[in-house]
Parts: sequence; structure tokens; C-alpha cells
Amino acid sequence: MPPQPIHITVLGSGTSSGVPTIGCPCAVCASADPRDKRLRPSILVRYGGRAVLIDTTPDFRQQALRARIERIDAIVYTHSHADHILGLDDVRPFNYRQRQEIPIYAMPETLDAIRRVFRYAFDDSPTESSKPRLNLNALDGAPLDLFGLTFLPLELLHGTSTILGFRFGAAAYLTDHSDIPERSKAKLHGLDVLFLDALRHRPHPTHSTVERSVAWVNELKPRRAYFTHICHDLPHQATEDSLPENVHLAYDGLELDVDLEAGCA
Repeated sequence: MPPQPIHITVLGSGTSSGVPTIGCPCAVCASADPRDKRLRPSILVRYGGRAVLIDTTPDFRQQALRARIERIDAIVYTHSHADHILGLDDVRPFNYRQRQEIPIYAMPETLDAIRRVFRYAFDDSPTESSKPRLNLNALDGAPLDLFGLTFLPLELLHGTSTILGFRFGAAAYLTDHSDIPERSKAKLHGLDVLFLDALRHRPHPTHSTVERSVAWVNELKPRRAYFTHICHDLPHQATEDSLPENVHLAYDGLELDVDLEAGCA
């Protein structure tokens, strides 16, 4: 099958508490720059008339309305933390519109967490309420073909936990990582677009810093890099001005077309 144009929408670029952070009077939380308003981290990948969602954040309803999402064909999950799964109930309108279940793909432990948190969605007992209709599929590290595009799961370290990033075509989405194992780095060359975690400048036990993620960009050499999972320590414009020319802060609502040809090897 010939390569397909890929379009990425950044639905959220913030950390687990979002920006503005509740009760915080800092300059970034009070900023008038819309790029400093950061919902929880997620992207939508569109290609060939299909739409694949990576993570369902607690802000998913707001994100879907803002991005005018009309369909979701599949959902893939990076891990089971609250800021990545808690919006799952808000896929119900897509069930109504599409008249079918939505397949979701995740590591077995993430599926177990989803079953626990959304127990009602998988309970066969009679109910008078609507519930999301989902088809659960476990990822085992093998490439996943979704509607003609391969999503390659990549193991990442989130502190002491193992989570997933994904490469699809000449793009890759890595969030919530403190380290990238060498076996995963080997699969991240030749990219047009690379998303990386960059929480802040100060070290954090489960997330990358701006400086460390810049070093990974220099090592992996994508054409373009975008930092995500950003906290209120980083004002958008000032941070953007300090970054290398091909490195940017992601922001909510950012739209990207991925080049069909690979980037630098």
C-alpha cells in the first residue's frame, strides 16, 4: 500500500494537573497567551479518512468539541494513569454516530486498569443507562496495523514503570517518559516529527527535562521535534525562543502534516 498522508492534531500538551493549575497565581497560569493554556496530553492521528486517538484524557470532551472531531476509529493507550484514561466515557457519542464498538489497544496492565475504573462498561447485567461500547485488545510489542498504517509500540521508562510510545510512519509520539531505552531509540531514526516529554527544566523522577529532550533530539535527528506534557514552569514564547530552530513547544490545537518521506537517518 502506498504511504498515506498523516495529519496530527495536538489535543492537549499539559501535565497531569493541566495549565492553568488550580489555585496557582504564577505568571504562566495567569498568562493571556492561549498557548499557555494546556489540557492533559493527547493527540489525534488522521489519515485515509480514519481517526486514531492516543489516550483519552479527563479533558477529552472539551478537546473533541474544540477540534470538531467527528469520528474515532480506534484508541491506543500509552499507560493507565488518570490523566491518560479518565475521559474514556466520553466516547459514547461516537458509538451513537458510528453505530459500532470502538476498538482500544493497550498493554494488558492498562486494559486491567480500564476494566476496573470503567467496570460498568464491561458489566453484562441489564442497565437503563448508556455506556461506552468498546472492544479491548492487548498489545504485546508487535507492530499494530490500523486501517493500513502501522503503529509500532515503543517501550519507555516512566520512572520505574514501563509505558508505551508509538511510531507511525515518519512520526513518533512519546509522552510521560524519564528515559528512552536503547532498543526503542533504534526505532526512532528517520523521523519527520518526534514528540518528546519535556516537563520543565528542573529534574523530575518520572519525566524528562527540556535539556535532556534537546539532547535526544540531537541524537535522533528528526526534522522537527515538539515537546509536550509541559507544566506551568515553562512560558511558551520565552521557552520557544530558547530552543534550537527545529525544536518547538507543542500547544493545544497545533496541527501538523507529516512528510511522507523519512527525515535524517
